[in-house]
Amino acid sequence: MSGYTPGEQMNSPDVVKLNTNENPYAPSPRVFEAVADALNGQSLRKYPQPLGDTFRQAAGRVLNVDPDSILVGNGSDDILTILTRAFVPEGGRVAFPTPSYVLYKSLADIQGATSQTVPFTRDWTPPSPWPVRGAHLTYFANPNSPSGTILRREAIAQLAEQVGGPFVLDEAYAEFAEDNGLSLIGQLPDFVITRTFSKFYALAGLRFGMAIAEPKLIRELAKVKDSYNCDVLALAAATATIEDQEYYSDIRSRILATRGRMAVALTELGFAVTPSQTNFLWCRHPERPLKPIYEALKTKKILVRYMNYPDSGDGLRITVGSPKDIERLLTELAVILKQ
Repeated sequence: MSGYTPGEQMNSPDVVKLNTNENPYAPSPRVFEAVADALNGQSLRKYPQPLGDTFRQAAGRVLNVDPDSILVGNGSDDILTILTRAFVPEGGRVAFPTPSYVLYKSLADIQGATSQTVPFTRDWTPPSPWPVRGAHLTYFANPNSPSGTILRREAIAQLAEQVGGPFVLDEAYAEFAEDNGLSLIGQLPDFVITRTFSKFYALAGLRFGMAIAEPKLIRELAKVKDSYNCDVLALAAATATIEDQEYYSDIRSRILATRGRMAVALTELGFAVTPSQTNFLWCRHPERPLKPIYEALKTKKILVRYMNYPDSGDGLRITVGSPKDIERLLTELAVILKQ
């Protein structure tokens, strides 16, 4: 099998890193206080809470869901792995749209399952009716990556009913979007939402994510997870994070403002920019090959994500960084495009 390839990591201070959709701003100050409190001999010598009950209580209050409807994970990739292990037998079938998150295929391969991909339409919506019924598991990233586009909750509900089996709504970027599927929990059978704390909440380095589903389903998924899949520090940080919504609301406003300025500037440089509901932009250029642009930016120590899909062409996925980093990106792009 071909394993999943993570985004390139070059973490020296002079690198502008716009390729893995990290938050350019620091986590809430409460996170550092919570981690410092957890860094003591009593906390670290003991196992963490197996189900992260303290976090689940806090998240339940913030999201207005039953705490028993939450499953914690070592990043949302851990949650996706748990779901695949729970639902998909060897020789089973996994369905998902394309282009989308390429990890879905890797998880199916590991499980010995078949991947059945469904191409998006030209406007980044799934075909209707959904052509693959009865898959053991259907993944749908919403907002989608790499496009940054979103399907509204009414359309998600219709799609989930059409798939005829377990449906996973991967909401890695939901906090940046205008809509989400939380209100669908409990309305559809075997319907699961996954969330990550790596993007909006700026905790990519700590690895934390969660699933939200009916409690009876969460109880079954908990049987499949590793015994202690989230450590003491990650649980402390995640709890402090989700309780500080005021801080992150301000960060969200900044990122969305920068995203808007980026979209205008990149369009003026000749790129075709897909309207985004995330913290990144999907860009194509009608006149210039994109891989040389990606490579030229890399020589300037600016990383963006070059992505090439066999059936739908290539593009640049560019993270919404800090205003300073985006200014540097746009300046270098203007020079590269003139050469």
